[in-house]
Amino acid sequence: MNRLTRKIAAVVLAVLVLGTVSVQAREKKPKHKKHEDLSANPLAGVNSRQPDKELFDKAMIAMKKGRFDVARLDLQTMLNTYPDSEYRMRAKLAVGDSWFKEGGTAALTQAEAEYKDFITFFPNAPEAAEAQMKVADIYYQQMEKPDRDYTNADRAEQEYRAMINMFPDSSLVPRAKQKLRDVQEVLGERETQIGLYYGTRENFAAAIARLDTVVDTYPLYSKSDQALLGIGDAYAGEAHAVQIAPRLPGAIRERLRAVYQDRAAEAYTKVITRYPMAPHVEDARDRLVAMNRPVPEPTQEAIAENDAEERSRQPLRFTDKTFDIIKHGPSVVEAVHVGEPSLDDPKRTLAPDVTKQNIALFKTAVDAGKPAAPAGAVTPTGPNEPPRSDQPSQAPLQLEAPAGGTGVGVQVVSAPNADPNAVVKPVGPVSTAIPAAEKPAEAPDQVNDVYKSGTTPAQPAVNGKQKKPKADLNDESSSKKKKKKGISKLNPF
Repeated sequence: MNRLTRKIAAVVLAVLVLGTVSVQAREKKPKHKKHEDLSANPLAGVNSRQPDKELFDKAMIAMKKGRFDVARLDLQTMLNTYPDSEYRMRAKLAVGDSWFKEGGTAALTQAEAEYKDFITFFPNAPEAAEAQMKVADIYYQQMEKPDRDYTNADRAEQEYRAMINMFPDSSLVPRAKQKLRDVQEVLGERETQIGLYYGTRENFAAAIARLDTVVDTYPLYSKSDQALLGIGDAYAGEAHAVQIAPRLPGAIRERLRAVYQDRAAEAYTKVITRYPMAPHVEDARDRLVAMNRPVPEPTQEAIAENDAEERSRQPLRFTDKTFDIIKHGPSVVEAVHVGEPSLDDPKRTLAPDVTKQNIALFKTAVDAGKPAAPAGAVTPTGPNEPPRSDQPSQAPLQLEAPAGGTGVGVQVVSAPNADPNAVVKPVGPVSTAIPAAEKPAEAPDQVNDVYKSGTTPAQPAVNGKQKKPKADLNDESSSKKKKKKGISKLNPF
């Protein structure tokens, strides 16, 4: 009985002890707040009761919950109420972030405007690099595939270049360079597709212009070897077109063909020397062998550089190709992750420039067959050209007045020591005097036409000619010649 009583007492004691421990475990000890100097470092996340920080924290909580309009309202209230707050830079940047996270074309446009304003007001702040990076990311998110509109890709390239050039010491520069490589991969793919298409249509000038732009502007593009191979094939096509051109002299044909083949061989050679680890190197070697041209050997530096570029690319898998068809933006899986991207403006090669080069090559080939001009031959001076120093002009003709005189006593003569090559010839003094004016003939005497006697006297001779006498007007005056009056006008007889 005593043993049973002891066991029951032990059980009851154990239950009481466990209950007490559980109750004590549930009770939390109050934490003692640390005394912090909020005026020294009033940052977000610091426990503070300052009104500007309260508004800022409230806006951040609303932004995390997706209530972007409420967040913007709180941030604008803080900026207007506390213009001297130490949170004003972060609040101004957070307004742009709210538009950026909301998404959509209109919201992203507003976000870009907010970020640009932040850079204008705080150009030296560390957050300015972040704002410029966000501006570039806006266009990066809106990029289309290479065969679509490339406006957003072009703007993204400009903004990433601006970020790297404006803030070279920022910690965001490595990320900006990688984004720039991705964008240049998309732009290079677009130009290469267009150039290869022109090559299939035998529009060699346009194909060379597009592919030259890719090689010169985007050297880190994953298919640069294919672009160089396309340039060589385009020049080879030009050589073949010259070979089969009708009514073209054989000498001119051979000169043009040799020039185009040299340029094609130069493009094939660059594939081997610059991209020795690329997939199309063997194709370039085969083309050089077919042209009976020497095949170069790449250097160890070029092999190491291109090998690092090829290893940094991610392999293109089947799932990547499948998702590329479904998703909105382009695929940048094959973009390189090493090397410095091009930070200069693209140097585009235009098709009209390539056509002008072809015309110049044709003229050079034609002129190469013409005989050279003799050493002493001098081209005559044109009528409106100044005299040449190697061929003196002739002396001007002297104009003399006739012996009888012309009324203009000016005579142009050459000066005694005049320069025969001068553009403006000197004019000599007047050597002929104005002749004396001849005496005019005397006027005839004036005679009345009608005399009382009714006769007209004979006129004196003037200059040996007899003047005809005037008729007598008295004979013409008669009553029969008078006009009829009254009713007589009606009688026709």
